[in-house]
Amino acid sequence: MYNQSGLKQIVNTSLVNLSYNMESERLIDPVKYVLSMGGKRLRPVIALMACNLFIDKVDEAVIPVTGLEVFHNFTLIHDDIMDKATVRRGFATLHSKWNLNQAILSGDIMAFITNECFLQSPPHLLQKVFRVFNKAAIEVCIGQQLDMDFEKAAIVSLEEYLRMIELKTAVLIAASAKIGAMFGGADDKDAETLYEFGKNLGLAFQIQDDLLDTYGDIKVFGKVSGGDIVAGKKTFLYVRAMEIASREQRKKLQEIYSSEGEPGDRIKTATEIFDQLDIRHISEILAGDYLKTAISFLEKTGVPPERKEELMLITESMAGRDR
Repeated sequence: MYNQSGLKQIVNTSLVNLSYNMESERLIDPVKYVLSMGGKRLRPVIALMACNLFIDKVDEAVIPVTGLEVFHNFTLIHDDIMDKATVRRGFATLHSKWNLNQAILSGDIMAFITNECFLQSPPHLLQKVFRVFNKAAIEVCIGQQLDMDFEKAAIVSLEEYLRMIELKTAVLIAASAKIGAMFGGADDKDAETLYEFGKNLGLAFQIQDDLLDTYGDIKVFGKVSGGDIVAGKKTFLYVRAMEIASREQRKKLQEIYSSEGEPGDRIKTATEIFDQLDIRHISEILAGDYLKTAISFLEKTGVPPERKEELMLITESMAGRDR
């Protein structure tokens, strides 16, 4: 059985060894930059762990699931452009380091590099795993559109918000777990069970991400704190606060999230309201509930408990993500 560290190293090596059409280094250099910025490699690692549940060797899955990491980083490039973010994982975002047009084009080619990775799947799995991935990729775009729509919406319900993050974040993690299981030879029932495991893990991850954007340490989190507030993004913290806030607090939050005032003041005032409403604690409880549900699905998977240990560890470790 592989551990998380070992699988992450396998993925990093696979990323370094990707072959590119080097006719234009100006196109590829930003791609290499983004992929060298690090990160948890959560999606391909979960895929390889899911594969490892059922078989001991994960070799056939490595290059295809590396595509999951390439695709994820492609979405981050465009996400950063839309959010006008300047920092990602402690590094300058691609459009900040180069320019907007370069970021769009270099991001675009990463979508096709992803396809090249998946095309190296064994013939009997290629169509099946690519359909799972492609469905998730489309859903990620729908989730991003909903996220953009919510920025202009006067009111966003909690149900609408949770559906958005399910599409934007959770479905790719869910698809990663399912694809890994398929490479491992899992039956349809176990593959779907692991999809549900990944979906709940992804929901917990995004709630925590929302929380860390306001309360996280930039040295740990790799982003400037309060970026979502300044961008007017309606995260879980905002949506839940609007549900339980007083009329005065709601009015103030709406002003903060639609204002172009001094960023530091907006972040400070919004955080004070979140503190008054105990939003941090509420967020932690919901993320914890999703993690418990993820574990319950993992426990239902039809393999011996000892084979689930690494996936269990990665799930439990998310309960203590640094703040």
